[in-house]
Amino acid sequence: MIQFQYERAVTAKAAISGLANNANAKFIAGGTNLIDLMKRNVMAPTKLVDINAVPLKDIQQQGGKTSIGALALNSAVADHKLILEKLPLLAQALNAGASAQIRNMATVGGNMMQRTRCSYFYDTALPCNKREPGSGCGALEGLNRMHAIFGTSEQCIAVHPSDMCVALVALDASVVVAGPKGERRIPFEEFHRLPGNQPEKDNTLQNNEMIISVEIPDNAFSKNAHYFKVRDRASYAFALVSVAAALHMDGKVIKEARLAMGGVAHKPWRLKEAEQALAGKPATEETFRQAAEIAMRGAKAFKYNAFKLKLGPNVIVEALKNAAGLV
Repeated sequence: MIQFQYERAVTAKAAISGLANNANAKFIAGGTNLIDLMKRNVMAPTKLVDINAVPLKDIQQQGGKTSIGALALNSAVADHKLILEKLPLLAQALNAGASAQIRNMATVGGNMMQRTRCSYFYDTALPCNKREPGSGCGALEGLNRMHAIFGTSEQCIAVHPSDMCVALVALDASVVVAGPKGERRIPFEEFHRLPGNQPEKDNTLQNNEMIISVEIPDNAFSKNAHYFKVRDRASYAFALVSVAAALHMDGKVIKEARLAMGGVAHKPWRLKEAEQALAGKPATEETFRQAAEIAMRGAKAFKYNAFKLKLGPNVIVEALKNAAGLV
C-alpha cells in the first residue's frame, strides 16, 4: 500500500473541497471495499478524505418519499422501522448482502460506490480493462462463470455486486449528489453505467461530487415484495442471480409491478418490459413464466455461465411467486 494524505471533513462542503485539484483522491467511510482494494494494490489513491463525521445518517419520511442519508449504515437501514414498514424489499436486499460484520460497517453511499469487479480485476498479474484500460479482458475467454449475460461489451463482462442497488433500481429511487456547483438528482437507473468502451467508469458521478442521500418515492409495494438471491453459499457471497420483485395487487390481479435483477450485468438490471407484461394480469405461475421469458430476451452467455440462461427465469418466477404469496 502506497503512502497517502489523510484528512477529516465535518461538512459536505469541506469534504467536496478536500477532493479539489486531486483526481486521485477518494472519500472513505466504512472502507469495506476501498481498503480491500488498496491492500491488494488494485487502487492507490494519493489522498483519503474521511467523511464519517459529516451528518448524513438520517432516515426519514418527507414530502412523499423516504430519504436515506449516504452515511446510514446498511444494518441500520435494514432494521429501521420506517424501512421495514414502507420498503420491505430494500430491507430484504440489504440483509441478503455480505456478512453481518460488513453490514455494520458499510454505508449506503459506499454500497453504491463499490467497484463492479471480478477475479481478473483483483489479480494485478492478469489483464483487466477496468483496472488498466487497454490491457484486455481476461474474463472473455477465461473463467467467466460469475459474469454478465446482459449489457456486456468486448471491454468488460463483470457484474455489479450490490444487492441493495437491485432493490433501489426496482423502487425508482433517485440519488442526491453535491458538488462545487450545488446539488443535483440522478435517477438510480442512470447512476451506474454499462461498460461500453470505458469499463473503468462504474457510475455517472463527477470526480468532485459526493452522494448526499437516496430518495425513494412512496409506493404501493409494501405488502407484496420479495428479494430472492441464489448464491454458491448462504453467507458472504455475491449473487449468481438475484431478483427484486414488488407487486401492487388488486385481489388476485396485478395492478403494477417492479422487477430488477442482480448478478447479470455491469449495473443493476431493470426489467421494464417484463413489468409492463405483468400489469393487469392474474398472479399465476403461468403469468410469471411469460414475464420471465420476456425478461431474458437479449441475454448472451459465455463459456462457463450458460447456466444463468436457465437459472435467471426460474429465479424471476420464484421471486414473483413469493411476492404474490403463492409460496
